[in-house]
Amino acid sequence: MLNTYKLTQLKSKTSLFKNYMYIISDKKTKNAAIIDPAWEGEDIYDVLDALGVKLTTILLTHSHYDHVNMVNPILEKYSPQVYMSQREIEFYNFRCDNLHPLQDMQNLKLGDTEILCLLTPGHTAGGMCFLLSDHIITGDTVFIEGCGICNADGGSAEDMFNSFQKLRNMVPLDVRVCPGHSYGKEPGLTFKEVLKYNLYFQISKKEHFVQFRMRKYQTGLFEFK
Repeated sequence: MLNTYKLTQLKSKTSLFKNYMYIISDKKTKNAAIIDPAWEGEDIYDVLDALGVKLTTILLTHSHYDHVNMVNPILEKYSPQVYMSQREIEFYNFRCDNLHPLQDMQNLKLGDTEILCLLTPGHTAGGMCFLLSDHIITGDTVFIEGCGICNADGGSAEDMFNSFQKLRNMVPLDVRVCPGHSYGKEPGLTFKEVLKYNLYFQISKKEHFVQFRMRKYQTGLFEFK
């Protein structure tokens, strides 16, 4: 399949969090989407300027503050359209200007670039991954090394297990996985590599998955690299 886009990875941080963001730039139209804009606005603006693109779209994997805190400043500067799963919007009462609800398996077009929106609850009630021809942006659903916590409001380890099985069945093995955080492994491993490296993909029974994800005395949950 002809690649219609360029994916640019950005890393931003505060004293507590380190996040990965991604810019999808359609090669033909030069329209761009940013996924989960966070923390360092000037860096985002500088990269957009360097790419020579027009920011038309914000895609949000979920509504946690460290994934949405730059939405309003970016809206003021560029006035893009904002997309989040309808379930996430309704469960957490998320609001911003230019907001559009997404459904599971909905296709979005960014110029010639197609983006498949996959509902993947577990970390939150309505988390969503965005699948492109060569990449999947997974937010806090799938990390290279594991998965997001499931004990926050709206989270569910049972839902996370189902989401992992859904992705296992839908994502091509050569697609590169781009999560919202890292514990040391750089984003961009192939899904085939993640299936081997990520323990949660190796647990085949839901009850075992839930027990392991919800086990007591876990440490280092927010020690992102």
